[in-house]
Amino acid sequence: MQAISKARLQIHFCVVLWGFTAILGKLITLPASALVWWRMLLVTLALLATPRVWRGLRAMPARLRWAYAGIGVLVSLHWLTFYAAIKLSNASVGATCIALGPVFLAFVEPWIARRRFDPRELLIGVAVVPGVALVVGGVPTAMRLGLVVGTASALLVALFSACNKRLVEHGDPLTVTCLELGTGTLFLGLLVPWLPHAGAAFVLPDVHDAILLALLSFGCTLLPFALALVALRHLSAFGTQMVTNLEPVYAIVLAVVLLGEQRELAWPFYLGVAVILAAVFVHPWLSRRSEAAQPELMGVSEAHNATD
Repeated sequence: MQAISKARLQIHFCVVLWGFTAILGKLITLPASALVWWRMLLVTLALLATPRVWRGLRAMPARLRWAYAGIGVLVSLHWLTFYAAIKLSNASVGATCIALGPVFLAFVEPWIARRRFDPRELLIGVAVVPGVALVVGGVPTAMRLGLVVGTASALLVALFSACNKRLVEHGDPLTVTCLELGTGTLFLGLLVPWLPHAGAAFVLPDVHDAILLALLSFGCTLLPFALALVALRHLSAFGTQMVTNLEPVYAIVLAVVLLGEQRELAWPFYLGVAVILAAVFVHPWLSRRSEAAQPELMGVSEAHNATD
């Protein structure tokens, strides 16, 4: 199997696991800040128990460690706004907002990853917007704040995806995951006490929440986060994010099946899903046509990226 095809399969598997994050976020009763802090802490502690991570940290230059630490702050803010959006609206709205990521990435990735702007990416990204609007199906007034926070989460995921793409060749995936999530844990530890909250800033989870947090941390965070970093070695951040647009589709279907939510999935919902799926699969098709038409250009691009 070719490296690019394998990477695409890895990303699809990650997206299936990420589809459960909105469901678990809805089931866990902790506030968004505590939920994200525990999630990042558990993954960081698990990774710190592996000698490979310590070897990677010792071998990594200080400047690179600081760069990954900065990305970790973006990751923590993304998750914080993502789960806040779910709490302020519902799992479907929070997850669907992430499909706006390609619109932001079309502008952000060429600047951060140091590659030429591709107008096709903007067109495909913009094509997703009507699909998102149709899937959401009209947000009630009480949920509009959740929609705004979810859009901010999409911008943050675009930023850290492009940054990871820029630096993905320079660090071991597990080491990078530990460094980013560990920094995010420390950052939230300083930030959360200053956020509005009722009662204690850090809530100790009960047995029910602890079990769900373990599933969220290890099954939906540790495994897909590290696997996605490996896949990014062969895919652009934009291409990865286009596949990630399937996450809201999985999340909505899982919400209906697992949570028994009684939603009216009328024709706008299915039309929105069709728009998102079309954008997801059109991008790889256009990329393959471009590679076949300009093999010499692609070879120069690959060589340039390898030396960055």
